[in-house]
Amino acid sequence: MEHPIAVIDFGSQYTQLIVRRIRELGYFSKLYQPEELRETGSPAAVILSGGPRSTLEPGAPDIDFDHLVAMGVPVLGVCYGMQLLNRKFGGEVAPGNTREYGPATLMVEPVAGGLFEGLEGHSQIWMSHSDTVSVLPPGCEVVGRNLDGIPVALRWNERFHGIQFHPEVSHTHEGTAILRNFLSLASNLPKFRISSFKDELVERVRSEVAGRKVVCGVSGGVDSSVLAALLHEAQIDTRNIFVDTGLLRADEAAEVESLFAEVGIEIETIDASQRFLSALAGVSDPEEKRRIIGRLFVEVFFDAVGEDVELLAQGTLYPDVIESATSGSIASTIKTHHNRVDRIMQLKAEGRVVEPLDELFKDEVRELGRVLGLPERVVGRHPFPGPGLAVRCPGEVTEEKLAIIRQADKIYIGLLRERHWYDSVWQAYAALIPVKTVGVKGDERSYEYALSLRAVTSEDAMTAAWVHLPYELLAEVSNRILNEVPGINRVLYDISTKPPASIEWE
Repeated sequence: MEHPIAVIDFGSQYTQLIVRRIRELGYFSKLYQPEELRETGSPAAVILSGGPRSTLEPGAPDIDFDHLVAMGVPVLGVCYGMQLLNRKFGGEVAPGNTREYGPATLMVEPVAGGLFEGLEGHSQIWMSHSDTVSVLPPGCEVVGRNLDGIPVALRWNERFHGIQFHPEVSHTHEGTAILRNFLSLASNLPKFRISSFKDELVERVRSEVAGRKVVCGVSGGVDSSVLAALLHEAQIDTRNIFVDTGLLRADEAAEVESLFAEVGIEIETIDASQRFLSALAGVSDPEEKRRIIGRLFVEVFFDAVGEDVELLAQGTLYPDVIESATSGSIASTIKTHHNRVDRIMQLKAEGRVVEPLDELFKDEVRELGRVLGLPERVVGRHPFPGPGLAVRCPGEVTEEKLAIIRQADKIYIGLLRERHWYDSVWQAYAALIPVKTVGVKGDERSYEYALSLRAVTSEDAMTAAWVHLPYELLAEVSNRILNEVPGINRVLYDISTKPPASIEWE
């Protein structure tokens, strides 16, 4: 697509949200590394993202400023991007007295206009930085400050703008309006609709596959189901393999087989449950569990199809890529995605992995699934992690713990459906807390596990807020679990947001 809005990734965990917000506004945006600035071609606009580094550090991420100026398009610096631009224009940046993380108030200057056209004089913004602008270069104009009078929005000239806060996160109340105002400064904005993007994905898959045979791992979840449907649409010679890892929810294997039969896509089921559980025995470190599961997935595929497999297809999404922060990325690693283990990365280096959904967010994948004709009961499913119940079972994974989680989760999700809450929740699940507590059952002392219930809302899995489920519903869920699930004598409700918590326990 011509003239994308180019987002330069300096490593912020929120960078892909900028891309997401621009797509929500109906325009095509694409992510680039700083050294890829010249590869952006003729973008309609450029946004420099935030990042975890300081512009004052030796070897800090940089940009070809002369080329950026020569491009002649509007430029917005966000957080790190603003500080970098201020230094490029001849100003200075200094360490702040404290790291500023969380909500703050933007006070718009009376003559601001531009980015803040039509906005309130003050609004909530979201900060995440340690350095601050200390000296402004000649000609730079302050267009916004915080309550302490510190500049948090700058304009160096009619094309170059900077903001210290993150407009892409929902905690910045007028962030989308700010991005819309910035894009209004650009011309030749590329339109984006998932229905037309589907055709580009089909052509991309055909080009990448180039006649080779594909092995695709399917789970019945949204991502892998949409991936299988996309490959089917592209008429790719695909062998779809469903691996029963022993880490699935109650009755899930049968549901997956029924689902794919309904949409006319052939799958092969491999029961590798004992293999996975044996490999995980005695392992409690969450990163190691993810690596083991990822490696074993690949081994199971190769055992099933032989070493002559030409391509492995994966339903990796944008948030998976940024959270894994794989080799070469500026971002800090949050957790290793199961599709990003060593064997997968080696296959990628060999050109033997195809990931056509890796530029899409979850809600975009759902919409793509609808365009591809998948039923709503597929595209509307809550996300389920690739490592399965292993990341909902902190500590060592055992069959006893998995049985407890399955029973409790089935009760919880069943009641969410019955009480018409399931579709109002982005993701919900039960997780075992690796702590035993004292309780009383049948007038006798019990010493059993505690269980956590989680329900969150999110747009893209990059941030999430806990759901205010009715007390009556939580009481009903708790009562049934305590009475029907052996091994549990305490039920808790998780009211943590992301950040600082992640959606899953591990």
